Amino acid sequence: MMGFIQAAIILLVTGLGVGFASGLLGVGGCFIMIPVQYFVYTSMGIDPATATMVAFGTNLLVVFPTAASGAFAHSRKGFVWWKAAIVLGITGAIGAVIGSSIAALTPKYILRIIFGLAVIGGAIRMLTAKPPEETGRKPADNPLLWAAWGFPLGIVTGIIGIGGGVLMVPVMVVALSFGIHLAVGTSTALMIFTSLGGVAGYIYNGLRAGVPLTSPIGHLIGYVNLESWILLAVTSVLMAQVGARTAHRLPARKLRYVFIVVMVYMGWKMIEAGLGLKLPV
Repeated sequence: MMGFIQAAIILLVTGLGVGFASGLLGVGGCFIMIPVQYFVYTSMGIDPATATMVAFGTNLLVVFPTAASGAFAHSRKGFVWWKAAIVLGITGAIGAVIGSSIAALTPKYILRIIFGLAVIGGAIRMLTAKPPEETGRKPADNPLLWAAWGFPLGIVTGIIGIGGGVLMVPVMVVALSFGIHLAVGTSTALMIFTSLGGVAGYIYNGLRAGVPLTSPIGHLIGYVNLESWILLAVTSVLMAQVGARTAHRLPARKLRYVFIVVMVYMGWKMIEAGLGLKLPV
């Protein structure tokens, strides 16, 4: 069984990767944090159903400071459209509260499979779609269209415990005509809102389910693990700045391919967990 010190080291190192991915790709790092937390918690003796929910809830709380850090860096480069971020973020946050309540009633192995499929589906769409050229121009100013996308995507992000960037970036590129760099920056900003909506839902549903305040993995508030949040957030906030600066040095095509490869791998790992598979890669 994994000890707390070993788990802490794994989470600290994970935080470095999460922060870099958040700043680089405009995502909350969910496709890294959720699988790692799930395997850490189950290795420490937590039952898979609770481990799934705590991984989702804690992930969303880590997304909040990490997204704020990354958004600040992207905004200084001029690649955050704040109007779009606020509309998408607020409608997404409302949807995320609803989604987190749906997650509490759904079998947890199904949540793991849905999470993996959603991530891989987004990656495939990014690979097959032809994104607009990076002209530096903003896409159409259409708050009603943004809200129409933000609310249902928020429900999905609440169900699978993510900040939404891993789904929002493909939607903004393919459906809303954002260039990839503007999509990454704006996605990072909107996750400030969606993460808070999801966290509220996971805390409420965890308290309602009677999750104990202490466990082998530390102190819990609903489905949020405070120790894991601190370990992941401290390193991820700092690395989000590095990731954001790196993103603006990469050509759009390379940035897209990095995004796709990471999404496919981590999505598959969660499908494995949902199906009960034990593969070496």
